[in-house]
Parts: sequence; structure tokens; C-alpha cells
Amino acid sequence: MTTTARSSALRSSDGAGEVTNIELFFDLVYVFAVTQLALFLGDHHSAGGALETAVLLAMVWQIWVYTTWAVNYLDPNRGPARAMLAVLMLGSLVLAASIPYAFTHRGLVIASTYVAMQAGRALFVIAALRGDRLQLVFVRILPWTAVSSAVMLAGAAVDGHARAALWATSVAIDLIGAAFGFYVPGLGRSETTDWTINGSHFAERCQAFVLIALGESIIVIGRTLSVPHPDGHDIAAFVTAFAGAVGLWWIYFDRAAEDSAREIASSPDPGRLARNAFHWIHPVIVGGVIVEAAAGERLFEDPTERGDSTFGWLLLGGIALFLAGHALFKAVVWRRPSWPRLGGIVALGVVAILTPHVARLTLAICSVAVIVGVAIIDRLTHPIVASVGGDGVQGAAEDAENVGG
Repeated sequence: MTTTARSSALRSSDGAGEVTNIELFFDLVYVFAVTQLALFLGDHHSAGGALETAVLLAMVWQIWVYTTWAVNYLDPNRGPARAMLAVLMLGSLVLAASIPYAFTHRGLVIASTYVAMQAGRALFVIAALRGDRLQLVFVRILPWTAVSSAVMLAGAAVDGHARAALWATSVAIDLIGAAFGFYVPGLGRSETTDWTINGSHFAERCQAFVLIALGESIIVIGRTLSVPHPDGHDIAAFVTAFAGAVGLWWIYFDRAAEDSAREIASSPDPGRLARNAFHWIHPVIVGGVIVEAAAGERLFEDPTERGDSTFGWLLLGGIALFLAGHALFKAVVWRRPSWPRLGGIVALGVVAILTPHVARLTLAICSVAVIVGVAIIDRLTHPIVASVGGDGVQGAAEDAENVGG
């Protein structure tokens, strides 16, 4: 029966690590979702608005990442999995379109769409994995999904902070379930070794979401020069913001992204590393990019405005969140602190003192200097070790060791 299940639904071993066109097509909806989140934060930049944005990001991430888990097993080149992705894509589009009104009149739309996607996906995968030992993993997930769905729907029935609290609780239930192997009385719990994922595929998919978030920054930056007559301050803001986006990309992708993909691919327990380093930590990294993108919107409104505390916390807080998330990611993967990133967070705290005294553009230039400094120190303190001839394996091992800092 396992052979039948694999031949009808699961990825073949030959294409297990391939990211398919339908997966990339599915991601397009999340370009829109990230844009909506950045705009929502820009319109609700109080502490309460930041928390609401964090809850919405967590919900968007849960839908995307659970789909990534599912498609890591299922073959998206086959009709049933493609149909599942198309339906989830439609639901994600509905949810993303409703984000501006999540805490007003479209709460029920968001909650019911979220529940339908989470529960529907679990049921679909259970049916698709009929006869395979992986099926029990998703059977255990379903009761936890039912409980979290009930809390999510309850959140739609209340308003304001109560809604945000219930929706956050719903997401927390799923995260706690994963931490305990989705324990169900009578069925026991899943071990992370039961989550027999293709590690390199999972890492590449999560890295793609970071690119999606960085893409939002590029969209914001590009709009700067779309005005009829940009002045010198507009051009300076454009160059500064672009340098910042490149710097964030460099910090994440220069070495750690590829090396972490190798780490999870060679791990004896890729399911644990996927859960801890990617599923749990990557939304923090993505959140930092979204907050920084919201700051970009305010930068281009008036680069010369001074003493803007909102801009200051969005810009510096977004970059600090990104660095903190990436430092935590590296600590989980390589079990050592990333001193350049931690030092960058301290430097941003020092730069924050300037916020009431300088223009937005000046503060942005200082933040880019911190980003570039982190990237340079990271490269100088952990240089790439060249592999030559027969020492290639040793060189790769030293590379992975060095990048851990």
C-alpha cells in the first residue's frame, strides 16, 4: 500500500529537492500579502497596530509554511496536489485582500478563510497519503487544527484587542502542538524523525519567502523615482534605501542561506531543524523586512523631516528585528552566537539616540552604515575557505564551520 501511495501522490526520489513552477506561482499571492502587511503597519504604526500586524503575519506565515510542509511530501506535478495549491492560492488571495479590514468588518472573512485552508489542507494530505506511514503524522495534526480553528473563529466574533489576542492564541496552539509532536491521546506523538522531509527543498522554499519580503522593499524603493520630477533628496533616499535592501540581502544570502541548506540536507533529523530554524524563526526575519519596508514608505514621504519617532522605530526596529531573527537562526543551526549581528543591534540602539535630532534621510544613512558594517565584519571575521582539488570536502566543512559566526 505504501508503494501505491508513493506512486500516486508523493514526490519521487529523483525530484524530491526540486522547487516546481506551481510552487513559485503559488508564492505570487504572498508578494501581495507582504505588501498588504507593510501597508497595514504603515497605517497602524502604534504599539497596538504593530501587534496586530505581527498576528496577521503569523497567520499568513502559518498558511504558507504548512503548505510548504505538505508539498515537500506531495508531488506538485500531479493533478491533485496542483488542485490543492490552486485552491489554497485562491484562499490566500482572499485573505490578503481582507488584511486592511482584519480588525473591523472582515474579521469573519479572514477567520473562516484561514480555518478552511488549514483544516482543508490537513484533510487533503491525509487522504493523499492513504497507505503511507506519513499519514499518521497529519492525522495527529488534525485535532490540534480543530482546536485552533475554533479559537480563530471565536476571535472573529469579538472586536479590537480581544480579536488579536484570540487569533494569536490560535496560532500559538499550532506552534505548541508542533513543539509536542502534535500529541493526541491514543495516538501518541510524532517524533521529528518521523517528519521525513527533503531538507534542501524546505530551506530553499523558506529562503524564497525572505526574497518575497525583500521584493516589497524593492517595490517601495522603485516608486520613489516614479514621481514626475524627483529632487536631490528623493534620489539620495532612493540610493540609500536600495543600499539598505542590498545589505539585508547580503547578510542573509551571502553564505548562511546556502550553508544552512546543506546543514539541513545532511542533518540526521531534518524535521527538527526545519521546525526550529525555519518554521519558528523565519517569520521574525520576514517581519523585520516588512517593518523596514513600512519605514521606507515614510522616508519617501519627506526625507528632510526631523524628529520623527515613528519613522525611527520602524526603520531601526525593523533592521534590529531582522538581525535578531537571523542571529537566532544561526544560533539554532550552528549552536553559536553571531557577534556581528548582535553588535549591529547594539549599534542601532546607539543610532536611535539621533532620532529626534536628524532628518529621516540622515537616520536612514546611519542605519545603512550599520548594515554594511555587519556585512563587512561578518566577511572579515569568517572568510570563505577555498577548497582545492582533493581538499574540497575539507574546504566545504571549514566553510560550514566558519559561517556559524
